[in-house]
Amino acid sequence: MKAFVAGATGETGRRIVQELVARNIPVRALVRDIEKARGILPPDAELVVGDVLQPESLATALGDSTILLCATGAKPSFDPTGPYKVDFEGTKNLVAVAKAQGIEHFVLVSSLCTSLLFHPLNLFWLILVWKKQAEEYIQKSGLTYTIVRPGGLKNEDNSDAIVMQSADTLFDGSIPRQKVAQVSVEALFEPAARNKIVEIIAKPEASAKTFGELFQQC
Repeated sequence: MKAFVAGATGETGRRIVQELVARNIPVRALVRDIEKARGILPPDAELVVGDVLQPESLATALGDSTILLCATGAKPSFDPTGPYKVDFEGTKNLVAVAKAQGIEHFVLVSSLCTSLLFHPLNLFWLILVWKKQAEEYIQKSGLTYTIVRPGGLKNEDNSDAIVMQSADTLFDGSIPRQKVAQVSVEALFEPAARNKIVEIIAKPEASAKTFGELFQQC
């Protein structure tokens, strides 16, 4: 197994890279700025330069990776095309290169509530709409996938138990990014995670379950 991580220097992406490295899984981290990435990512990660919006850069960057994890996301800006380009077109470009190079499993970090059109986040240039389009594109691609929809993201980890449910059943709640990274990496090893959308939050009162149990109940 060799992992390729898009969005590797983002707050969630960097935790996915750390999680993979901790499991001794070789990682190719897609970055736009090598120097900046060196200050963020573990030294064990192989840094490759590319951009999801430049498809010609992706085949070389992907190299001999066998799995792909995507944690990209448009940053808040005044560009109304940001979410369309990054969350939809960027994901489409990753799907194309994943299919061309025989990627075995594609994990996408999306968002809770992508099916709700009238959601406050859609005031930010329809960000959830484009995430939903990206999800549907992956589902129709023929690739083996897991789509992870986390609730509100927290940078600080905590000891709350992960709550995981199937698509369009959780509509509020939050979760530490570290747990999102753990779920994303565990999806690679759990047969029950294949070709599923899972929604995740963390709650202090929830009972702790193994990742196998969590994925099987969805």
